[in-house]
Amino acid sequence: MNTLDWTLLRSFLAVVEGGSLSAAAKSMGATQPTLSRHIRELETALGVILFTRSAQGLDPTAAALGLVHDARTMGAAAEALNLKARGRQQHLFGTVRITASVIVANLMLPPILAALRQAEPSIQIEIVASDANQNLLRRDADIAIRMADPTQNALIARKLGDSPMGLFATRAYFDRRGRIAAKDDLKNHDLIGFDRSDLLIRGFATYDIALAREEFSMRTDDAMLTWNLLLSGAGIGIAQVILAERQSDLEQVDAGIDFGALPVWLVMSEEVRSNARIRRVADFLSSALNDLLKAATARPIR
Repeated sequence: MNTLDWTLLRSFLAVVEGGSLSAAAKSMGATQPTLSRHIRELETALGVILFTRSAQGLDPTAAALGLVHDARTMGAAAEALNLKARGRQQHLFGTVRITASVIVANLMLPPILAALRQAEPSIQIEIVASDANQNLLRRDADIAIRMADPTQNALIARKLGDSPMGLFATRAYFDRRGRIAAKDDLKNHDLIGFDRSDLLIRGFATYDIALAREEFSMRTDDAMLTWNLLLSGAGIGIAQVILAERQSDLEQVDAGIDFGALPVWLVMSEEVRSNARIRRVADFLSSALNDLLKAATARPIR
């Protein structure tokens, strides 16, 4: 063949980066037989062997390694072309893909997206609930709601506001174990913390509260599990005030401890800012979240 089919090269790259057909199939949402066929077709077209099998999976040959840079360059050009084409679409129907943290996606976005659905019934929404940053330049998502300053180049970022953080427990828990009168009282309570991260330990340390990992009686890195443990009365945990204040059974700890606030950003690729439906969804999200954050910031701690 005179030209290489990008589909074959895309499958080739996925196998190189994944190290196996199963990993590549998972990353692409394809089947292993399809990828295996693509590799055979590419080998036939090029007249070379691209992979050898080993105990670890598929090892690229020298011929394959010589193709990787050019294939990645071709892939980047294809993605850029696709983004530009999407950016020129002006119709208000089709799909918009949104990514947000697990907590934001589960607890903050649903009523906003329900209102968006009523306002724009021809726009379909895909939601990626993940605490890992999706690559907007590779179209993992069209719009991201992030709780940290964006660092990726070629992105448009709107600061929507700040989401205050606080320590909370259920009223039933405090009735059972007693209220917190001073920060040192925390050592005598059940604390919900992270498993692998030392973020909370370092946060407490800034207030001269030295806590070892073992002093957190419940430890998990799953954000939704932390939230559900908090609601169940398992102990005292950190949460966004904007979410905790919706729960009438939660009570905030007021012991001179200020965990600050998380910045809330709406981020999208520069190339899709002129896409009418993505811009419409971005504007809707921006307005709704901005109003929500302003209202939360204006309310006093209870």
